[in-house]
Amino acid sequence: MKLVVNCILRSKEQVLLLQKPSRGWWVAPGGKVEAGETPYEAVIREFREETGLRLQTPQLRGVFTINVIGAENQQETWMLLTYYAEQYAGSLLTVSEEGHLEWTRLGEVPKRPMAEGDHFFFDHILRESTLLTGKFIYTPEYELIEWRPDHSLEWV
Repeated sequence: MKLVVNCILRSKEQVLLLQKPSRGWWVAPGGKVEAGETPYEAVIREFREETGLRLQTPQLRGVFTINVIGAENQQETWMLLTYYAEQYAGSLLTVSEEGHLEWTRLGEVPKRPMAEGDHFFFDHILRESTLLTGKFIYTPEYELIEWRPDHSLEWV
């Protein structure tokens, strides 16, 4: 299982999005947790590498299992930890190796093409300060089969 982190960075009425060239989908910047890193260290490093910005006090807002089910029920699974921040330092890169960076108005975020499941967690995280957990199940073409939020978990 891969461990991946990303962060939704909000500044006033805008969110920083990254358009990935492979599908043209918009995402919250982030990437894989490397050996020896905590997820917190990884989100700060990955965000800085992709955007040039250093997150300040990102807060964990989402914990998701992502299952991609292929032929004969073969699965690829990863865990996505989504952080949220409103404070940052530094200057935005004019060119990112990962894709096109753009500050996007809050009302435009739902209109951007992205993985269908991303719409669920963006909506929740931008409106609520509570932790959202659950499971997304996708086809190999990343069509959402099912979203199962965890309603019964109590986090201390």
